[in-house]
Amino acid sequence: MPLHWTQNYSPAGSLALSTLLAAIPVCVLLGLLAFGHVKAHIAALSGLAASLAIAIFLYGMPWKLAGMAAVDGAAYGLFPIGWIVLCAIFVYDITVQTGQFEIIRKSVAGLADDRRIQAILIAFSFGAFIEGAAGFGTPVAISAAMLIGLGFRPMQAACLSLIGNTAPVAFGALGTPIIALQKVTGLPLLELSAMVGRQLPFFSLLIPFWIIWAMVGRKKMLEVWPACLSAGLSFAIVQWLLSNFHGPWLVDIGASLASIVSLLILLRFWQPRTVWRFDHEVSDERSDDSPTPRDEPALSTAPSATTSPERSGTAVINSVAAPTREQIMLAWMPWVVLSLIVFALGTKTIKTFIDSRTAVTFSMPLLDNAVSRAPPVVAKATAEPATFAFNWLSATGTGLLITAIISGFMLGLSPMRLVRIFFGTLARVRLSLITIAAMLALGYTTRYGGLDTTLGLAFANTGKLFPFFAPILGWLGVALTGSDTASNAMFGNLQQVTAGRLGISPILATAANSAGGVMGKMIDAQSIVVASVATDQKDAEGPILRYVFFHSIALAVLVGLLTLAQAYLWPKMIP
Repeated sequence: MPLHWTQNYSPAGSLALSTLLAAIPVCVLLGLLAFGHVKAHIAALSGLAASLAIAIFLYGMPWKLAGMAAVDGAAYGLFPIGWIVLCAIFVYDITVQTGQFEIIRKSVAGLADDRRIQAILIAFSFGAFIEGAAGFGTPVAISAAMLIGLGFRPMQAACLSLIGNTAPVAFGALGTPIIALQKVTGLPLLELSAMVGRQLPFFSLLIPFWIIWAMVGRKKMLEVWPACLSAGLSFAIVQWLLSNFHGPWLVDIGASLASIVSLLILLRFWQPRTVWRFDHEVSDERSDDSPTPRDEPALSTAPSATTSPERSGTAVINSVAAPTREQIMLAWMPWVVLSLIVFALGTKTIKTFIDSRTAVTFSMPLLDNAVSRAPPVVAKATAEPATFAFNWLSATGTGLLITAIISGFMLGLSPMRLVRIFFGTLARVRLSLITIAAMLALGYTTRYGGLDTTLGLAFANTGKLFPFFAPILGWLGVALTGSDTASNAMFGNLQQVTAGRLGISPILATAANSAGGVMGKMIDAQSIVVASVATDQKDAEGPILRYVFFHSIALAVLVGLLTLAQAYLWPKMIP
């Protein structure tokens, strides 16, 4: 006889005590990462063990179902998430070993010597384009790797990429989070898209300023305010237009291209009065024989500004001739190919065509439809599906692998050299793949065990302040699962039901779940591990988490305040 179990959201007899118990796995994971200084895979496995123990012994989840939930999560962690990470780093390693990344570095320096403008262009604008096409950790991996290639320190590259990958997330992967939200709630897709598009543009305008403030401080940020304004405002305007008058599908693609183009146009007529570079770069220029310090500086490392009457683009690498146009085109070729392939594989028509012929979808043994969600999260007990889609050919990671192979051949690498680079990349990220699998296993265990819903119900019991806490709930969902799509699927219906009971617009509350969720993207364990792997830092997850945590909380609170104002002060903003 098959197992069947209905979730219980108050196993301790009171919601308050149950909430404390449900929070233990997350506290174990984040506490060990941020303050315990343990290796990431140990912290992830410890958090997984805590979630299994609480789900089985306190929530009463049958151990077989709990175990299969962990297996389901681990499988998703390896594919598609781990597959994306592995292949993204493979592309990067190819460009490094063929010397192309050095040319990319010089070509970007040709646009602007200033590290602040480079951070906006890569961490925000280009990262948003990759988010719109692929999502699922890809933009953090690629942006961080590119920043390192430009001369950024690994810790700086990781943290700036995480902060930059916020405002685009709700419309990432061709609008997948909004589409998932509509499927869960049954609310009109275009109204949900429009509402999120009336929340996030405020933050799209803010994020470039926020990135540079975090990087160099307020005064140095004000020196490049035209670049921040150009990148953020153009992104915000197109984001609002497409989300309100077209739908969620092409929002990030259009907005990121507008941001990149507007910034490039600006740089033809304007450059900062002083060129800001890292102190270690200035030291290297003064003494080429001086060793590079091994310790990572803070993000606001002591800046060095040099007046530059001639901005030729070769200030950073004075000793090397500027690359030719043909060299620049060849160096950027892998990233152009990557964008085209990933975008094509993300297009619904192409993806559907490929999946109908190659994808394999199967039910997870024991787990599929064996766990039921219960009121008040849903109107009546509803069985939770558990299927695994092995879309091996249309997956973003496969697109990255195809990019790597094409690029490798075009750059003159032999098949054996490509194989050696691939296995070298695999050896370098093996522990990180284990970490990602363990963290996703933790997330799935808390989801199927009902622990995350207990936390959600605690937020839902905030009465008139619920509009403030609605995006905080979305933030929690993304922090737990690593995905705005998963957070919307998990809490979308709860937001809708709670808003209806309190007389608040369900469109506002459910959209706020997605808008607030994007601010949790920078602290979810999956993103932190991806950033650490992409920047080739060993045991850096704790320092990264400690740095970005404040930014994540602060931005989530701002989304909460905006949602509160839209509920009671500006209700006409709601579709």
